[in-house]
Amino acid sequence: MTKQQALKFRTWGGKRAGAGRPQVNERKSQPHRVRPSITPKQVAHVSLRVAPQIRRLRRRDAYACVRRAMTVVLRRTDFRICHASIQANHVHLLVEASDKTALAKGMQAFQVSAARKLNAVEGRRGQVFADRYDAEIISTPRQTRHALAYVINNWRRHKEDRAPYARSWLLDPYSSAVSFQGWVGHRFDVPETHEPLPISRPQGWLLAEGWKIHGLIRVGEVPGRR
Repeated sequence: MTKQQALKFRTWGGKRAGAGRPQVNERKSQPHRVRPSITPKQVAHVSLRVAPQIRRLRRRDAYACVRRAMTVVLRRTDFRICHASIQANHVHLLVEASDKTALAKGMQAFQVSAARKLNAVEGRRGQVFADRYDAEIISTPRQTRHALAYVINNWRRHKEDRAPYARSWLLDPYSSAVSFQGWVGHRFDVPETHEPLPISRPQGWLLAEGWKIHGLIRVGEVPGRR
């Protein structure tokens, strides 16, 4: 794919055990708390997990669904997906947004589009994303560098790079890694047969330049915990 050499009800008496909507998925949903604020100078690391009923996302038709959903928000000027990674049951995004309203609306547009398309290829109806999305707001070059490595090399964290079919791959084809220009000692071209994820060029200093203060990213780098 490259020059491969070549995500309780409360009563007046206080908390009540067992009250509230029952948990239906294996993983706890993101709590319905107020979304954090974001400014144009910051970056949001967004994680989205799909419902257990959705098949593995690392397949061509699911990749196409996510790719088309990213295209839907590509023309927005207040919301930009600058990097992305599609894993087996979740998606990571690095996003720039004008404010928290732009972030919420941009994510809503992306999720609705992706859900419709994934349901269509699955031949089903119903919920696609199991949780509310989780957004970590990033404000420093070190945090940004860590988030970049975490997203574009996330397949190595999940050991997807060790699968037999992936042994000859240097970069994850289910991510925006091929479009990233900050690799140590490498520069890659997009193969003619690959349709890269339609990411936006970052406008903020952190994603454009600031993260480089802490060093470029190695192709084989395995991300630590988020």
